[in-house]
Formats: sequence, C-alpha cells, structure tokens
Amino acid sequence: MSDTTPYTPPAIWQWHKENGGQFASINRPVAGATHDKELPVGKHPLQLYSMGTPNGVKVTVMLEELLALGHSGAEYDAWLIRIGDGDQFGSGFVGINPNSKIPALQDRTDPAHPVRVFESGAILMYLAEKFGAFLPKDGAARAECLSWLFWQMGSAPFLGGGFGHFYAYAPVKIEYAIDRYAMEAKRQLDVLNQRLAVTEYVAGDEYTVADMAIWPWYGLMVKGEAYDAGEFLQVQEYTHVLRWADQVGQRPAVQRGRMVNRVRGDLASQLLERHDASDFDTRTQDKLAASASNTGA
Repeated sequence: MSDTTPYTPPAIWQWHKENGGQFASINRPVAGATHDKELPVGKHPLQLYSMGTPNGVKVTVMLEELLALGHSGAEYDAWLIRIGDGDQFGSGFVGINPNSKIPALQDRTDPAHPVRVFESGAILMYLAEKFGAFLPKDGAARAECLSWLFWQMGSAPFLGGGFGHFYAYAPVKIEYAIDRYAMEAKRQLDVLNQRLAVTEYVAGDEYTVADMAIWPWYGLMVKGEAYDAGEFLQVQEYTHVLRWADQVGQRPAVQRGRMVNRVRGDLASQLLERHDASDFDTRTQDKLAASASNTGA
C-alpha cells in the first residue's frame, strides 16, 4: 500500500523523533557523544570497533585475508559495537569516529601515538598500504581498483539507506521511494554484472580490496541475504554477479570475517568478539551456550 497523503515541506524542518520508524531511538540530527564510555583495548596493535553489517564485514574480511597471507602484524581485537543500543555514541567511540558510524579502527602499533581510521573504504586502503597487499601499487591497475572501491562507497547508500530503508524498514511503504531506489539498485547490479562478464574479479584478474568492499553489499544481495528482496529485484538475472558472489564467498578468510561481530543468523556463525584466531573454534555463540549449559550457568 502506498502513502498518498499530500505533504508540503514546512519553511523550517523540525525533528519528529516518532517518525523515525525502526531506528528512531538512534537517529538524530546532531553529532557528538551522548554518554561517557571508554573503549576497551586488547592485546593486539589493531583494535577494531564494529558490528557485522556489510560495512563492518569489509574490514574483518580484510584482516582475515591479511592473516591468511601470513601478515602476523594484522592480528586484531574486534570489539562489538551494538549500534541498535547506541554504543556508537559513547565518548570513546566518537573520539575515534566523530561520525558515529561503524567500523572504526585504532592502530596502536605505537601506543604513544595511536592512529585512528574511520570509514570502511579508508580502513581498507590504510590496511592495504600498511601491509602491501590487495591493492595494486601503481598504474592503471591501481586506478581501476580505486575506482571500483569508491564506486561502492558512493553507490551503497542508495542500496542500503535508499532501497533497503524504504523497502524493508520504513514505517510506511511509499511506492515512489521504493520504485526510485529499486530502479537504482537494479542499475547498479547491472553495472556490476556487465563488469564481471569480462573480468574474474571486480578490478581485474586479481582479488582486491574492491571485491572485499563490494561483496558484503551486492554479493549478499544476489544471494538473497539482504532485505529479503531477491524475488522483488529478480536477482537471478545477474548471473555474473552470482558467479563472483559464490567465488568470493567460498574463501575461508571471507567466511571467518563474516562471523566476527555478527549478531544475526545461526549461533554457530556468530563470534561476537574476536581476540585470537582460536576464538573461531571455541567462542562462537553456540559453543558458549553449550559451555554455559554444561556448567549449569
């Protein structure tokens, strides 16, 4: 059903919190911290504060891929930021990311001079350059990779905040908004499908940060894991995206990265916090629940 009630914007916009729908409790028109809360710091140089949304998955996949290549300096602590509870508005988190969005990374290789990095694309570039991996060093290959990386950064808000919001989360179904963003989502999928018809990976023959950035959004979309909108968008039409989505999704590091800071899905796929590689074997939610049951906790 469409909302056909005429609306004339007032001369001055006023915030009506009750109109925020599912996310009314965390959406607001001002920035800054709402409460004092220091962030925890673990034993590794890299401290990640995130949640297993598509933007969060980009970074945990990158870190797991770096570790798989043997970059021991990429060991990391991943702390869960529950955005539905407003953790991103704590003073410690805002100190790392003044935009209050996950993911946020702090590189404490030099504890006296920690480096903060926010925005998922910036984090991918920072890690790629720090470790010399998954980003071509120069020339046309680098330009192609960065072009697709920034394509994702510019396009995904239309998919998530646009189509995803109005199709799945808005308190009312607005035909115009859904049609507008469904059209754009399909156009973007077609852009990607045409590209992957002629290349193995998005930026060319090599797996790069561009794939890591795009896969959690568009790869999971065509696999039916986003907004329950596969039939609506007829995602089976994008055969080359589907081929690539399967190929990337089969990588062990991608499978591990998806588990970190994940709060949805079956319990075996949820590793709320990650502080050691062994956590994948011992601290997923199903194993913690079984341990608690066995001890009578």
